[in-house]
Amino acid sequence: MVEGRVSTRVLAWQQVRYQNRLFWRTPLAAFFTLAFPLMFLLLFATLFGTEKIEIPGRGTFSVAQFYAPALAVFAAATATYTNIGIQTAIARDQGILKRFRGTPLPSWTYMAGRIGSGVWIAFLAVAIMVGVGVLAYDLTLDPAKLPALLLTFAVGAACFAALGLALAAVAPNGDSAPAIANATILPLAFVSDVFIAMGDPPQWLTILGNIFPLKHFVRAFQDAFQPTVDPPAFAWDHLAVMAAWGVAGALFAIRFFTWEPRESSGGRRLRRRKIAAG
Repeated sequence: MVEGRVSTRVLAWQQVRYQNRLFWRTPLAAFFTLAFPLMFLLLFATLFGTEKIEIPGRGTFSVAQFYAPALAVFAAATATYTNIGIQTAIARDQGILKRFRGTPLPSWTYMAGRIGSGVWIAFLAVAIMVGVGVLAYDLTLDPAKLPALLLTFAVGAACFAALGLALAAVAPNGDSAPAIANATILPLAFVSDVFIAMGDPPQWLTILGNIFPLKHFVRAFQDAFQPTVDPPAFAWDHLAVMAAWGVAGALFAIRFFTWEPRESSGGRRLRRRKIAAG
């Protein structure tokens, strides 16, 4: 029994390493996950320099205090929600998930590999963004707020990983998954204080941002770097919203996710390839 539990953990770890290798072999995915948000940080820091960002009800932020945490969160959401959703949908279209289920390996180890790899890449992206902020733009972090920062990352990454699986469940095929991912995450980023500090937006934009989890992830992360927020800076209200979305995403994925290609273009393409291969 003990050997069995150990062996499944080893299998899951091997899946994490395998999915990591696949990620690094896709330079475009690595660019949009790690380099794209960093490029925006450098651009905003150059454009706005030493300007202060005044947000009613939240205080004054330097450019680094506002954008480094916000873009770190955007990178973490891209590494989990976007990458997990798209890659899982494509793997299903290619028949990889169906073949994996035909092996003696437990199905959950595959999903554990996907999620573990996504969370690890998200951690790397956040570390890079915060590291550049600290080294180049005088971003400071009170050590007393570090537990709140780590808890926020854990809850936020788990939330968006679950939503990534929900995205794979709702996508009819691998071709449509990138469109669905970008059509959802990019508009949300604009109403969630990622690219723009929304000082006095229309009420409906405020409500829209408050409904979805990205804004809560951003604000909880920014609070950890805001000097006017006293430690330990646990943002329990924001964490509760993210946890609720994570549970909802996981339940949706459990109910609607399929391991076999859908009877759509992906399934038809797979059948055509099989017929062509004889």
